[in-house]
This record gives sequence, structure tokens and C-alpha cells, in this order.
Amino acid sequence: MVLGEIEQLRVGLGEFVAEVFASVPRRDQRAKGDCYLRGLML
Repeated sequence: MVLGEIEQLRVGLGEFVAEVFASVPRRDQRAKGDCYLRGLML
């Protein structure tokens, strides 16, 4: 993979994570969920 492809994946992953945790009411919980999923996926 080249750097451009990785950046493109990061953008797509960010959109996915935002959708998955959209129903979580607290911002801090969404942030922790974001960190967790990014760690698993990347």
C-alpha cells in the first residue's frame, strides 16, 4: 500500500466509525469507541 491509499482508508474508516457510534449520546464514549475500532481495523 502507498501512503495515499492508507489516507483514503482512514477517511472511509472515520465515516464508518461515525455511523457506528452515532447513537452513543456521550462524546467521550464515542471518542473511545473511535479509538478502539481504529486500533482494531488499522
